[in-house]
Amino acid sequence: MPMPGVFSAINTLIQGNLVGKKLKTLSKDLPDGEVISQEGWVDSILVPGTSVYIKGKYDLLVKNPNGSHTLVDLKISQPGEDKIERYKTQLTAYKFALENPKRGDPIKTVKLGLLVFYPNDVSFEEETVKINFPPKWLEVPIDEKGFFSFMKSIDKLLSGPLPEESKTCKWCQYRHTGENISHDEPPYKQEDIPF
Repeated sequence: MPMPGVFSAINTLIQGNLVGKKLKTLSKDLPDGEVISQEGWVDSILVPGTSVYIKGKYDLLVKNPNGSHTLVDLKISQPGEDKIERYKTQLTAYKFALENPKRGDPIKTVKLGLLVFYPNDVSFEEETVKINFPPKWLEVPIDEKGFFSFMKSIDKLLSGPLPEESKTCKWCQYRHTGENISHDEPPYKQEDIPF
């Protein structure tokens, strides 16, 4: 299910206003380092031992005082330890892509984290509603062994046989509708498409 537009707008506003600033500007409880990039694309070499690669877009890249980097995923959600496990593989995949890019120089990434915002207060001032979103930092452990194991299981799944079709498979219905339409004569009706 897609994220409602208001959350995307809040996410983009927060990210955009952090670029060029120290994370500690937002809260003294956050790690040291300057946000140097927002919503950057990654594209990796093949993951060793597989025929898969990583392609995606991270939220924030932070340059640490020692020159290494921290990769940050921003969430508008209730903070909870369950988020760490949920996003660990995604962040580790982006770390792999940053350190093993298809093109360009590798970016050494030593820390992963979630920057989680959830509203806790509202006020009304001068015809404006102000909502307080205090940040919560959740450090995500780097699990390269788990990442490589997961990538190998993805590779095995993708290189294996296609699964049996089911009558409830919307993709299968769509594909067969396309095959039927390509052999039929026009005009086509919207009702013929199963979604």
